[in-house]
Amino acid sequence: MSGSSERAGMTTHKEALFLRSDELAGLADPAEYVDAVREGYRQRGEGAPAEPRTKLPNADPPGFFTGYLAILPDTGAMGTYTYGAGFGAQDAHFMLSLFDSESGEPLALMDGASMNPFKTGAVGAVGIDALARDDASTLSIIGSGSQARGQLRAATTVRDFDRIDVYSPTKEHRENFAAEMNDALEPTVAAVASSAAAVEGADVVITATRATEPVFDGDLLDDGTHVTAMGQYDPDVREVDAETVSTATYVPDLRARTETDAGAFIQAVEEGAISEDRVHAELGEVIAGVEPGRTSDDEITLFDSGGTAIETVAAAHMLYERALERDLGEPLEFAPASQALTGK
Repeated sequence: MSGSSERAGMTTHKEALFLRSDELAGLADPAEYVDAVREGYRQRGEGAPAEPRTKLPNADPPGFFTGYLAILPDTGAMGTYTYGAGFGAQDAHFMLSLFDSESGEPLALMDGASMNPFKTGAVGAVGIDALARDDASTLSIIGSGSQARGQLRAATTVRDFDRIDVYSPTKEHRENFAAEMNDALEPTVAAVASSAAAVEGADVVITATRATEPVFDGDLLDDGTHVTAMGQYDPDVREVDAETVSTATYVPDLRARTETDAGAFIQAVEEGAISEDRVHAELGEVIAGVEPGRTSDDEITLFDSGGTAIETVAAAHMLYERALERDLGEPLEFAPASQALTGK
């Protein structure tokens, strides 16, 4: 594999890499994803550019196409994350393009499937680390899919939990999840029979579902609880109710999402439970120390994690550097626009 290319009559430039999903799997553990993503959000808090997702729905065949982007100057990377879901294949495919933020040259084209739960779990853990009580010891998770697994594995790297409860509507799913996570993690993981049983008494609550309506009653939250809601990125979808949003110190990953796809916030505004200026801070502002996070032990905090390219670019660049070290990937060559447009 070569890192640069020089041919007669052509400008010298780096070759990009194509990195397959199976090559990226196993290059980093959950804690390393968390460190990379935390650094990405620090840069965002200090002004790094990022935009919320653009989602284009299609009726026939049913599906949608989504993309978002970010620049992380200190990391030296910028990129875009796009995926198509549904359509004829009735599945989803993730494509990630990574560029050098100084030269603008492409660094890598990645299949983002295997990294998805890890980078999404990482931003959830960064939110917990920034907003949950330092002494948080009990965690409840609602959901039992791949994203729930990613959230849980990452969360246990930032707090020393001694008990974890999981609820999912299907008994078999929650029991299988509990058994699997019990084998993988140090804390005791137990399946519970209702979302109310999961939420009551929890120091940290994570929602990682495909639900379109709130999955628990906000009145059940104890003082001092932190909530991370990561399955809501549509104005008509919400995992947490207006009571939760109005009671909590509300922190989104990107402030602009509160006008586009942060369903819980948007619907709480529509119901008159909060005003549009209810946003406490972006996550990056808390990480960078621009705004405070939790200010008291009895404060309820809510991190609304709908997904951005911040965590994606941060994680992707980490994986790209490790792939270089291990001589992974297939070289790709992209013609610079100065050549392509002039024909020279």
